[in-house]
Amino acid sequence: MKTVLECIMERENNPAMIGCYVNLKSRMGAGDAHYAGELVEGAHIVTAWGDVGTELAIRLHGDESLFVGYSEVRYTAPVYAGDWMEYGGYIEKVGNTSFTCKFFAYKWMKDSRDENGNVINGSGAEMIDPPVLCAYATGTLMVPTAHQRPECADPDFVADAKAYREAHK
Repeated sequence: MKTVLECIMERENNPAMIGCYVNLKSRMGAGDAHYAGELVEGAHIVTAWGDVGTELAIRLHGDESLFVGYSEVRYTAPVYAGDWMEYGGYIEKVGNTSFTCKFFAYKWMKDSRDENGNVINGSGAEMIDPPVLCAYATGTLMVPTAHQRPECADPDFVADAKAYREAHK
């Protein structure tokens, strides 16, 4: 199982990374809790990764893409209502129509609770240092050639993708 530090170093020091790391943050509300003890189901993480993958696809190809599937998903820590999450990812490999991404989910903040499990002062919260790695995955997305619009893509992603394709022919 990967540690938080291993995941952060993987994304920060990866020469094969195409473009940049993208992320989104959100708070798990009471309505997100699905199980006893205000536990949030893992599907919330997978849904957020879909949005991260969509941003990566738009930056690379100027199109939202289709998610093909995951080759690996690992849940490493529970997520509860009140947790503040970061969902992020980067492109690792680009083909003609598909691309492979690495995804991560970290818990950055959480509700502060007393010994009885009640939120302190009704609104207490705290930073988590270091953040907790809650999940990681590898996923594949695709954009049909006819839908690729490099003129609308992020120039940094397009340049990196072209260099990557040339180096790996």
